[in-house]
Amino acid sequence: MSQRLVDLLFFYPLFLFSLSFHEAAHGFIANKFGDPTARLMGRVSLSPFPHIDMIGTVFLPIFGILTGAPVIGWGKPVPVNPYHFKDLRRDSLWVAASGPLSNFILALIFAGLTKLLITVVPSIPQSALEPGSFAATSIGAIYTIFQMGVILNLMLAFFNLLPLPPLDGGTVLRGVLPESSVEAYDRISRYGLIVLLLLFATGMLKYLFYPVMMLATYLLP
Repeated sequence: MSQRLVDLLFFYPLFLFSLSFHEAAHGFIANKFGDPTARLMGRVSLSPFPHIDMIGTVFLPIFGILTGAPVIGWGKPVPVNPYHFKDLRRDSLWVAASGPLSNFILALIFAGLTKLLITVVPSIPQSALEPGSFAATSIGAIYTIFQMGVILNLMLAFFNLLPLPPLDGGTVLRGVLPESSVEAYDRISRYGLIVLLLLFATGMLKYLFYPVMMLATYLLP
């Protein structure tokens, strides 16, 4: 249980930050395309408080961390008024894509910080890096946070890009489909949440870990 409390201490703040970055990106890009709704409601913010959903941001992630169950979560949906957009499908596509793209950017930043840390460590006197020392413990903790940051953000990006409404990938797919296919897609998309729940219940979502870990292995030193 003590290890899970440590995981909560390290992982949960990182989860909140990554989720807030994702949601703020949606609002920021929507504002750039002419819809100020999210900005006016205070959703273009890295503070987690405007984005908190009590079930998806608090209960389920903490429950998963403390019990060892799969960690799933989400933020409060960012309000978007598509009638402010000049091109409904194109602009909606970019607003939706901005969330996963922001997580890819964060993964790259954390990977860069990890490589920077490894570059700096050899310049620290070896006497300060004795096992159990404050410096060694601190560096290990920082490395763990950066590594978690890469994997977590890649997972958020790949998960949200699944082409299933209500995920961002559903809106992205709708934006790239030919106009003649949109109506049929809209009819099918109403079952997106059911398909998503089935994927979760059957354990199929675990296959997302394969591309995540392949890319994480490439990015991390």
